Amino acid sequence: MKNSIGTSVILTLAGESHGSMICAILDGLAPGIPVDEQFIAAQLSLRRPKGPADTARREPDPFSIVSGVFEGHTTGAPVTILIPNGDVRSADYERNCGLARPSHADYTAHVKYDGFEDWRGGGHFSGRITAGIVAAGAIALTALERKGITVGTHILECAGVKDIPFDELDPSAQIEQVKVLEFPVLSDVREAMERRILDAKADLDSVGGIVQTAVCGFPAGVGEPWFGSVEGVIANALLSIGGIKGVEFGAGFSLAGMRGSEANDGFCVKDSRVLTSSNRSGGVNGGISNGMPLIFNAVVKPTPSIGRPQDSVDMASGAEAQLCISGRHDPAIVRRVSIVVSSLTAIVLCDLLAQHFGTDYLK
Repeated sequence: MKNSIGTSVILTLAGESHGSMICAILDGLAPGIPVDEQFIAAQLSLRRPKGPADTARREPDPFSIVSGVFEGHTTGAPVTILIPNGDVRSADYERNCGLARPSHADYTAHVKYDGFEDWRGGGHFSGRITAGIVAAGAIALTALERKGITVGTHILECAGVKDIPFDELDPSAQIEQVKVLEFPVLSDVREAMERRILDAKADLDSVGGIVQTAVCGFPAGVGEPWFGSVEGVIANALLSIGGIKGVEFGAGFSLAGMRGSEANDGFCVKDSRVLTSSNRSGGVNGGISNGMPLIFNAVVKPTPSIGRPQDSVDMASGAEAQLCISGRHDPAIVRRVSIVVSSLTAIVLCDLLAQHFGTDYLK
């Protein structure tokens, strides 16, 4: 398995949905970065299920930091965070053991790992593993904010209900608004979104959506052309999150319907800074940050675990079968995935900055 991401600042994930615990190791951080355990707990709370629109699985996430932190600061050694699993019900999965759940990793994992994979709750492929991303990401977010860089994600769309987008030129106030919200939206659409989610749940179904992320204060000149581009590195990370099936920067796919005169971001000078008068490129030119806010969207598919009958196969016999998934599942993950996206983005940005300026840049 490839469970690590990063070149200078490296995140490694371990654990299974119904195993004893989740583990996140953040290696390559400079010494002296403050580690606020209350902030880590608050970030984990943003990911945690809260109500009827989320899964009924309730994990309190009592994490412990077992290395890399001393007297409230990073030491420069690998930071290891352990998060126990407690609220597990493996029996929910035993009744369908051996049946491949549609749009899950059951079949592909079975083929790749010769049947030795932990299938309980999706095992290592479960969204439960993202708790480690959020815990490690809290440290990365703290490091970035000390350099004047802020990251926020909101639900741009869910089940056809749309929120207003981030301001493409200065979303800094909007980032501050959403980064502390359990249901991160910029306008009064929470009730409508939750109603659509609960309607799908009542139909034994699920819904998807789009989350939008903005980064303010990221310096110009970071990133590489071609295969180390800012877009490529961020997209690679986000597409590693289960359920995310597409990423677009700036105006994204809508650029296909524009002329160059509409799509281009003209340059200007404001307060002795080179800026652009629009931001349809999402803060990146030629793979390199241009100093404007980084803005990108990620498409989140409907949760694949639904209660309706679905076509499947028995992986042992190869026979076709019918499957009804029981247990505790989210009818939508767009709310909970928002903090995961911000957290993983922060880790990736720390890695890009460390590569460009040196590992002590975040000290």
